[in-house]
Amino acid sequence: MKFKFDWFMKGMVIAVLIAFLWPEPGARGGWLHPELLNKLGIAIVFYLNGLALSIAAMHDGLKRWRAHLLIQGATFLIFPLLGLALIWLCGGFVPGDLQTGFFYLCALPSTVSSSVALTVAARGNVPVAVFNATLSSLIGVILTPMWVALILGHSGQSFEVWPVIVDLLEWLVLPLVAGLCSRPLLAAWASRHKKRLQIVDRLTILMLVYTSFADSVKEGIWSNYGPLVLVETVLGSALFFALVFWIIRLIAKALKMPMEEEIAVVFCGSKKTLASGVPMAHLIFGANPALGLILMPIMIYHPLQLAIGGVLAQRWAERGKTQG
Repeated sequence: MKFKFDWFMKGMVIAVLIAFLWPEPGARGGWLHPELLNKLGIAIVFYLNGLALSIAAMHDGLKRWRAHLLIQGATFLIFPLLGLALIWLCGGFVPGDLQTGFFYLCALPSTVSSSVALTVAARGNVPVAVFNATLSSLIGVILTPMWVALILGHSGQSFEVWPVIVDLLEWLVLPLVAGLCSRPLLAAWASRHKKRLQIVDRLTILMLVYTSFADSVKEGIWSNYGPLVLVETVLGSALFFALVFWIIRLIAKALKMPMEEEIAVVFCGSKKTLASGVPMAHLIFGANPALGLILMPIMIYHPLQLAIGGVLAQRWAERGKTQG
């Protein structure tokens, strides 16, 4: 499975460029009315996520409890602890909003589609990947904002938890549940139109990326930073991936997991979701004008994890042939 710079990633670059060149429509008060448009977009993304989640498909992976603990522990404990360590070690060198972005990256749930796709390509344990990728999305609705509230509270920044929770319930959880409840009626239709629904989902996320950066540009946030911010983001994202990948493999080997299970653990435990991360950031950080900068780490980490994951999947898929 080779990495491809697909239309969605090209779209992210274009959305950011348009935001820098023409920010007014997507900024607060613009004619696109982003205050309403963003929330409707979030509801669409999570309704489609709920429609795509198959609880029945998780059943086969239930018994692999060691893999579940390692994946969820890596996603919601090891990653955030590494984020805290980065803030402690590099606080004086990394801008505050970028620190928040790195920690937000660390607090996000795993991906669903790419974790499973890479596990399939690498001939890993697919039921474990399906179970944990789905479970991670559900857990992240609760744990991600709790981690963010903790770190922002300790840094002295104001963060009102209850309004965020209400927003998450209204615009994220309810559409997700509605999507799950719709599956008995619409699952077959959604399966037939999977590619079209994915396009709607991705275009909605690109719209959210545009409004995030448009607001940042209009507020003059980027005038305070030079190219060094991009370099720091790339290096930080690569460092996080390398550390988590090494830690997960070390633990998996210490537990003597079968290679198929280890593959699922590595792919699910090292992934972070852009698809849920962008809309969730709009609810958690609200009208923060630095939202574009906060989203930079996950936007860099997303193609990075796919590129490295594609190479690893191809390598691991060949293991039987090289051994035989």
